[in-house]
Amino acid sequence: MWLFITIGAYFLNAGVYVADKFLLSKKIHSSIAYAFYVGIWSIFNFVLLFFAPWWLPNLRELALDLLAGLLFLATLVFWYKALHQSEASRVVPVVGALVPIFSFILSFIFLDETLSRQQLVAFIVLICGGVLISIKHTKVYLYQKVMTRVREIFGDIIGDVPARFQPTGRLIVNSLASAVFFAAYYVLMKYIYLHQPFIGSFVWSRLGSFLGVLLMLFVPGWRYVIFKQQRGAKTPKNLLFFLIVRLLAAAAFIMINWAISLGNVAVVNALQGVQYLFLFVIILLIANKFPKMLNEQLGGGVMLQKLIGVLMVCLGLYLFIS
Repeated sequence: MWLFITIGAYFLNAGVYVADKFLLSKKIHSSIAYAFYVGIWSIFNFVLLFFAPWWLPNLRELALDLLAGLLFLATLVFWYKALHQSEASRVVPVVGALVPIFSFILSFIFLDETLSRQQLVAFIVLICGGVLISIKHTKVYLYQKVMTRVREIFGDIIGDVPARFQPTGRLIVNSLASAVFFAAYYVLMKYIYLHQPFIGSFVWSRLGSFLGVLLMLFVPGWRYVIFKQQRGAKTPKNLLFFLIVRLLAAAAFIMINWAISLGNVAVVNALQGVQYLFLFVIILLIANKFPKMLNEQLGGGVMLQKLIGVLMVCLGLYLFIS
């Protein structure tokens, strides 16, 4: 059941991504402001308590729930810092590949979750397929050139990083940090779901994110950035459609958490390749009406690369189902 919930969630996420391309202005230049406006919506998750008996955690459970919410907020900060420093086509494949790997390591250490041999093969195939679909182009470098680039970026063991490569170094740090934080968040939520009811623990963890954004307002510099960003924000032209898209995004997030509560954390994250598959298909379907989006995704003759990625994702799904 969790497999189909995960696939459904990533299908919704793919649709939300396409809708956001037309609805939203990507002009939020502060990771603090971005995390604030995402986290402030968390309070509305309390409506979910109408679908289950009101449940109050004890102090230890409440502390874990709130910690998970704060961890998610911190994750958003690192995630958007990485997106702001580079194109999404560079950041998303890297983080998307690292999150399931870190999730696998952390869930093995703290939750004792393991994969069978066939599941492990499917896990690797799904990650590789998702990366091939999500990146815009692939370049193959000789080993010597790769090592030269690494030395240029990170410098010698006891030397300094050259100034021109410091932004790249920060991008790597923020991408790694966001991947580790995402994985830690999902593993912590899995632990919480093993010991608490799903809806109650999910709602209280969202309260942690909401309290986190309120605490952000006590920092003068952050408060200035947040409200300055709001003054420059644009209201979507079709407000009803915008709200529907946001509700679908919230539903997808809840479904992913539900899938994590039922299945393996690392596998649920590895299945993100299915989202890239759905996104690829949606873009092909709307290509006639929006050819510019098709050119953005398939520029540079990468159709074959993406088709290989699609086949790998399908193979990974087959290995999990069979």
